[in-house]
Amino acid sequence: MNKKDYYEVLGVDKNASDEEIKRAFRKLAKQYHPDINKEPGAEEKFKEIGEAYAVLSDPQKRSQYDQFGHAAFDGAGAGGFGGFDAGDIDLSEILRAAFGDSFGGFGGFSDFFGGSSRTASNRPRKGRDTLLRVDLTFSEAVFGADKDFDLLLNETCDKCQGKGGFDEDVCSYCHGKGTVITEQRSLFGVIQSRSTCPKCQGRGKSYQKMCSACSGTGQVKKKKTISIHIPEGVDTGYQLRISGKGEAGINGGPNGDIYLECHVKPSDFYERDNEDLYVTIPLTFAEAALGCKKEVPTVYGNVLMDIKAGTTNQTKFKLKGKGLKVLNSLRKGDQYVIVNVVTPGKLTREQKKLFEELAKTDLETASEFREYKKHLS
Repeated sequence: MNKKDYYEVLGVDKNASDEEIKRAFRKLAKQYHPDINKEPGAEEKFKEIGEAYAVLSDPQKRSQYDQFGHAAFDGAGAGGFGGFDAGDIDLSEILRAAFGDSFGGFGGFSDFFGGSSRTASNRPRKGRDTLLRVDLTFSEAVFGADKDFDLLLNETCDKCQGKGGFDEDVCSYCHGKGTVITEQRSLFGVIQSRSTCPKCQGRGKSYQKMCSACSGTGQVKKKKTISIHIPEGVDTGYQLRISGKGEAGINGGPNGDIYLECHVKPSDFYERDNEDLYVTIPLTFAEAALGCKKEVPTVYGNVLMDIKAGTTNQTKFKLKGKGLKVLNSLRKGDQYVIVNVVTPGKLTREQKKLFEELAKTDLETASEFREYKKHLS
């Protein structure tokens, strides 16, 4: 089912500031909260605005959404980031961010997004994705490159196998529910608030002995080196996905992914247009008038190109298949050669004499000269 645009859900522009997004969410959350609004559809609307705010209030998720839309989180897009699910939303944190600690929370908020906080906390969740920038020379972009990256990532703790402790027991604070309920008076009357248990973080269980290796988090920072092959033909902005090499998942969930965003340094000679290349080469008057075989640089080595007699300035020639490789294809782009007929700035005495002799002959045979003379008074 197609989802509605998150910006439309909150009623804000795509260039809205963080404060404008928060303000819109505050207004809609008060308007559609099911404890206040009993109209049909209010509950679904409340869920929809919570999901929209969860994405647009997070700079990384917002950037991914702006680039790929909803496909950024379902793994179906060109650069699908995955890892996002409405059930993963920490709803109490969202409310605190939008309304402040003094406002408290809304009862039942988390139940609309896939069950209780305990269920959301216990379910396997994919680890966080990691976005890296890789700087490439023009040559590396043309021919591809092998790169090594040293990363510091969260890995599952080997000592406790990601549990965070030993000798598991039912949490004495929430009695295994994973949530605690409080009541608070507000401008709407008495509102019942459900929040994640602060002692067990929604797991519903605690441990008699905390794991010293990970300090109870179930994960530890580890340095690891990954080797990546950059394919031929990449350009600035291209993102390469390395599946399952990101941070460790939670509760046995899969590892996140690593995304490499390429930034290619432009060439000082070749001008790039997607897979095609453009170069400008100089010609003398004699080469342009008489024709010649001209040596032309390409990224694959020099080639001899036939220049026909009478070639004019800015004439464009095509060298087929001398451009960059098209990604995910065996095809290559083309190289276009534009000639620049250069007027000599200085002439030797002999050269000047030759030009004077040439000037005595009739060189005004082209149609351009005839058209020009027609308008002379």
